[in-house]
Amino acid sequence: MVDPTPQDQLEQDLAQAQDLGRWLSDDERLERQRAEQQALTDKQQQDQHRLKLVALAIVCVVIPPLWPLAFGITLHLLFPKTFGRLLWVAGGSAVVLGVLTVGVGLAIATCLWMLIQSWI
Repeated sequence: MVDPTPQDQLEQDLAQAQDLGRWLSDDERLERQRAEQQALTDKQQQDQHRLKLVALAIVCVVIPPLWPLAFGITLHLLFPKTFGRLLWVAGGSAVVLGVLTVGVGLAIATCLWMLIQSWI
């Protein structure tokens, strides 16, 4: 991006001062510039991430066994926050189900071991 000329910069500063009703200090101006730069960087990263996901979704659509993955990516692209929450719920449910399965399996194994020991 090309730096504005001093005249353009003065006009921008004047317009900003009129909008805010006061002149910004140098620190405030630098902070605003940093925030704008950070927002621009975040937007570019988000756009790049989105492009990668779209490309992956297209590849998954072309390969039939990967259609469920393509469906998941499409949901993520359309509803990122909702899909993220859904993944957290699904992951938590999987952990709870795994712990319950191991617990029940250990309980059954213990009962069988006790029965075998009582028969011996």
